Amino acid sequence: MSVGSASASAIPAGLPCWIEVACRDEAMTQQFYTGLFGWEFEVRRDPATPTGRYWIASLAGEPTGGLYEAGAQTAPGWTLHISVPHTASAAEWVEYLGGQVTLGPVAIPDRGSIVHAVDASGAPVVLWEAPPDWRFVTGVPNTFSGADLNAHDGPAADHFYTKLFNYASHQIGDGETLDYAEYLIEHTPVLYRYVMGSEYSRDTPPHWLVYFEVDPARGTDATAGQALMLGGTVVIQPYDTAYGRMAILADPDGAVFAVIDHSRTLDDIGRAEVDDPYDD
Repeated sequence: MSVGSASASAIPAGLPCWIEVACRDEAMTQQFYTGLFGWEFEVRRDPATPTGRYWIASLAGEPTGGLYEAGAQTAPGWTLHISVPHTASAAEWVEYLGGQVTLGPVAIPDRGSIVHAVDASGAPVVLWEAPPDWRFVTGVPNTFSGADLNAHDGPAADHFYTKLFNYASHQIGDGETLDYAEYLIEHTPVLYRYVMGSEYSRDTPPHWLVYFEVDPARGTDATAGQALMLGGTVVIQPYDTAYGRMAILADPDGAVFAVIDHSRTLDDIGRAEVDDPYDD
């Protein structure tokens, strides 16, 4: 589901409402995403970051995500924020449902209140009580498109999120060779959960994979090539799926993310030009 540019007060509980990337080198990471997505960055004060700095990325004046320099104990990577009406209550539910609160609730100037947590499957997530005037643009090229929770324990993840947000969970794989579920609010998918298969090593920690929409005029293949030229990595080469042509990339610090062109689905092209590595 696209959050669009509506104010955060209009976002119901359970919707993705922000994304941020932890990095080692702020200047290098900003240069990468500016080159890849055309983002601009503006610094804010944030007492929850190691440096006290927090960079807001924007596209055509609309916020698209955040960036901050990670501490020594934090690996570079993208983190998903999910909307909650009250962070204090959400923190209690996290613990009750088998998760762990790692930070907060913390009030952030101009950004409301946040709780950093680890869900019952072991994946980090941020729960955010956003201010009424906060904005987050999605659903247009070079902005957030969706996210998959890549877990080893599907039932634990499903129990945690369906209870915390009253999601309905619907299996869209076969449940055995492909355990892939969608989380729905009022029959509309908002997030996805995937049980990692043989393409992942067993020691891969549970994590959220954030997707960005590709401009169809540029396409996924050209986007992947540009990421390489900007110092990034192509983790998985572009391939076709029922949802669109996608690739998994990493920025120069190693933060992994996905890009997808929803205009190029298997139904549209009639065949897979590159085998789907997730299709066993």
